[in-house]
Amino acid sequence: MSVINVIEPATERILESLEQTAPSDLDAMVTRASSAQRKWASETPQTRAQVLLAIATEIDRNLEEIAHLEARNVGMPINDARGAVAGAAATFRYYAAAPERLLGQTIPVAGGVDMTFREPIGVVGLITPWNYPLTIAAWKVAPALATGNAVVLKPSEMTPLSALRLRDLAVAAGLPEDLFHVVLGPGSTLGRQLVDHPTIGKIAFTGSTAVGKEIARRAADGIKRVTLELGGKSAALVFADADLDAAAQGLAGAVFGNSGQDCCARSRVFVQRPALDLFLEKLQDVVDNLRVGDPLAESTQMGPLISAGHAMTVADYVEAAPVLFRGSAPSGDGYWFPPTVLYPIEDDHRAAREEIFGPVVAILPFDDEQEAITRANDTVYGLAGSIWTSDAARSLRVARGLTAGALAVNSYSSVRVTTPFGGFKQSGLGRELGPDAVDAYTEVKNVFFNTSPNA
Repeated sequence: MSVINVIEPATERILESLEQTAPSDLDAMVTRASSAQRKWASETPQTRAQVLLAIATEIDRNLEEIAHLEARNVGMPINDARGAVAGAAATFRYYAAAPERLLGQTIPVAGGVDMTFREPIGVVGLITPWNYPLTIAAWKVAPALATGNAVVLKPSEMTPLSALRLRDLAVAAGLPEDLFHVVLGPGSTLGRQLVDHPTIGKIAFTGSTAVGKEIARRAADGIKRVTLELGGKSAALVFADADLDAAAQGLAGAVFGNSGQDCCARSRVFVQRPALDLFLEKLQDVVDNLRVGDPLAESTQMGPLISAGHAMTVADYVEAAPVLFRGSAPSGDGYWFPPTVLYPIEDDHRAAREEIFGPVVAILPFDDEQEAITRANDTVYGLAGSIWTSDAARSLRVARGLTAGALAVNSYSSVRVTTPFGGFKQSGLGRELGPDAVDAYTEVKNVFFNTSPNA
C-alpha cells in the first residue's frame, strides 16, 4: 500500500496520511461510474437540479470547516479560503439551473423537421491543481454533473483534502455515490491512466502548459474531448492617467494573492514612463504593509508557498534577477517567500518571460499604447490581463488589441462563475465557467424527421 503524506505548508508537518488509489481500483471506479451515469442521464432535469442545489447547501453549511481545511492544506489565508468555499457553493448553485435549460434547436429543412439535442459525454476525467483545489474542482464537477455525466476527479496529491470533503458532501446531499469518485495519486501514474482509459470520454485539466501538451497528445489516441486551462504570464498595463493608488493596491491581489500561485497572476506590469516613479513609490508602500504569515490568522494577506521544492524554484528565478525591493516573510518552519518586485528588467529576462508561480512581479516601463500592446502580446501565453486607465476609449482599444482570454479594466478580477474563462495560445483550449462549460460537457446530436407525405 502506497501512502500519500499531505503536508501543511505553514508548518512543514504532516496534516494527514492517505492511501494512494491502486490502478485496479481506478478501473473499478470508472466501471461503476459508467453504470451510474446511464441512470443519472435518464433522471428528470428537475431531479438533477435539486441535487446540485442540495450540494451547494451542504457546502454553505460546512463553510467554516472546509475553509480551515483549505487554508491548512494550501497555505491560503483564511479569509481567501472562506471566499473560495463560498465560490464553490455558488458554482453548484449556478449550474443547478443548467439541467432545465439544456436546450436544443429546431432547424427548418426541406422535407421534414430537424432537431438538435445536447447529450452527456458519459464518464469524464477531471484533473485539478494544488493552488485552488476546491474552487477548480467545483468549476469542473458542477457542470459535468448538471449535464448528466459521471465524474472521476484526480486532485493534486499535495492538496486532496477538500476534494475528498466535496465528494462526501455531494453524497450526503443525495448524489448517487458512484457518480462522483476521487482518485489519489501522482499525475505520472494515475493521471496518465485516467487520460488513457477507454471509457473516459473527456478530460478536463488545469495545470501547467507542459503537462497540458502531454495530455492533449495522449487524448488524441482516443479522440477524447479535452478542456485545458494552462499556464500564464499575464500582463497589467498601467497608463499615466490611471488611478495609481488603485492600480498599486490591485497588484496586491493580482500578483501576491495566494502567494502568486495563480495562473492569472499579473506578473508583468507595464507602466507608462511618466507614472513610473510615483507608481513604484505606491507599490513599495503596498509591499511594505503586506501581512505575510499564519494562514489561519484573520489579518494574514499572504501565506506560504506550497512546498520546499517550489520555494527553491521561485528563489532560483529571483537569484539572477534585479530586485528593487521586497516585503517581509516569517522565518522558521514553513515555505515562506517575501513579496518581491523586480526592476529594472528586460523583456527577454527569464523572470519576465516564464511563469514563476510565486509572489514575484517584473516592472517594465513603456512609452505609448501600441508599444505596450505589442510587448504584452510577446509571449507564448494568453490567459489574463488588466488595463488601468481613466480613458474609456483607450481601455476598449487595448482590450481588443491584447491576445488574452480574460481581461479586466481597472481591476485584477477576471474570473466569475457566470462568465467564460480560458486562454489564448498556449494558455489553454476551450472555456470553463459560464454557459460555455455546459457546451463543453455535452455532445450535439442532430435528428432529422421526414414529414414528406410521399416518403
